[in-house]
Amino acid sequence: MLFEKPLYEILRPENLSSFSGHNEILKNLSPQNLILWGPPGVGKTTLAYILSKKWELPFYQLSAVLSGKKDVKNILDKIDVSKEKSIIFIDEIHAFNKAQQNIFLSHIEKGLIILIGATTENPSFEIISPLLSRSKILKMEKLTYENLENILARAINFLNEKGFRISYYDDFIQDLCLFANGDARVLLNTLEQILVSFKDKNISITKEVFFENIGQKNIIYDKKYEEHYNLLSAFHKSLRGSNPDAALYWAFRMLDSGEEPRTIFRRLIACASEDVGNADPNALVVAVNAWQAFEFLGIPEGELPLAQAVIYIASSPKSNSVYEAKNNVKYEIRKSGYKPVPIHLRNPVTNYMKKLGYGKEYKYPHDYPYSFVKQDYFPEELNGKKFYKPKEVGFEREIKKRLDWWEKASKS
Repeated sequence: MLFEKPLYEILRPENLSSFSGHNEILKNLSPQNLILWGPPGVGKTTLAYILSKKWELPFYQLSAVLSGKKDVKNILDKIDVSKEKSIIFIDEIHAFNKAQQNIFLSHIEKGLIILIGATTENPSFEIISPLLSRSKILKMEKLTYENLENILARAINFLNEKGFRISYYDDFIQDLCLFANGDARVLLNTLEQILVSFKDKNISITKEVFFENIGQKNIIYDKKYEEHYNLLSAFHKSLRGSNPDAALYWAFRMLDSGEEPRTIFRRLIACASEDVGNADPNALVVAVNAWQAFEFLGIPEGELPLAQAVIYIASSPKSNSVYEAKNNVKYEIRKSGYKPVPIHLRNPVTNYMKKLGYGKEYKYPHDYPYSFVKQDYFPEELNGKKFYKPKEVGFEREIKKRLDWWEKASKS
């Protein structure tokens, strides 16, 4: 460590004017409960600290990973005694269970605390409903390349003021910002790690020094993150084009470059529905199971189910009939609007509905041979519409046979 505190702590902004990124979500923020949702290193803790100074309120900080019920109770007891409205900031709030999250509700209702929670997980799944309903969610995206460039410029200016004489190769700023991938903490920690590798304050950063300190020769995404989309596009097109070797290559290019595994699996799962669909319904099962296995195993073991799913989906028969059916039905709904549900398809929940004839003419298919009976299921104006048109490929051949049989049976 160069100083008594990490570089990212020393350079932590003190006010919103020096805070990097997130301009849109920071407009007109008044004292209120907040859930700060975003990836690591985007400034969630810093924002909470800045807001406490702006709102001129006492500030208490907890880590849900490291703090227990006793720690929470000690802070709440202090606030009860002082009767002074305070901010409680909880880092990784999703790590608190429901009972732990509930502890804060009464103090929020009394107006004694403003709760600011930081989380990397979707609040809809991880935060209890009573807290969500009383809080504003601020979605904090990854910092942009320009945000990181500004932070790095501040850091280098600070180091120059401290007597460091730093020179670096032409693409160092770009390489470091892209390696950080939207995370200011990674950016500053990596810079500090590089500086520590020198014995004095005369620093000459070569490309070799940079790669030695990041631990791997990453294939870095380009300045505007275009390569991120290029690689995803190449991956998806290789899957769609039934080339498992190319699909594997692009998948692991992305993984080695620091891409979020979730992003790779999202594209894999999307392809399983969009380009394979019912030609092999098992493709979607394989893709989702591979993601769950990856989450369970982590790297490097999790790379195996990823590779297995990539090979399976690239090798599957292809049909975009599901994709087209989805588009067709959405277009029809936009075109024709919301038609009323035919009365025979309505469920007579009350006696009054029954008197109105709800469900009266409905035919229960299991009362008929082969559990099928001719019956209208559309609003009257749409009867006979076909949105899904299976192809003569893979399992869709079987689906087409079934649909053709039911079509024939409905006309007999």
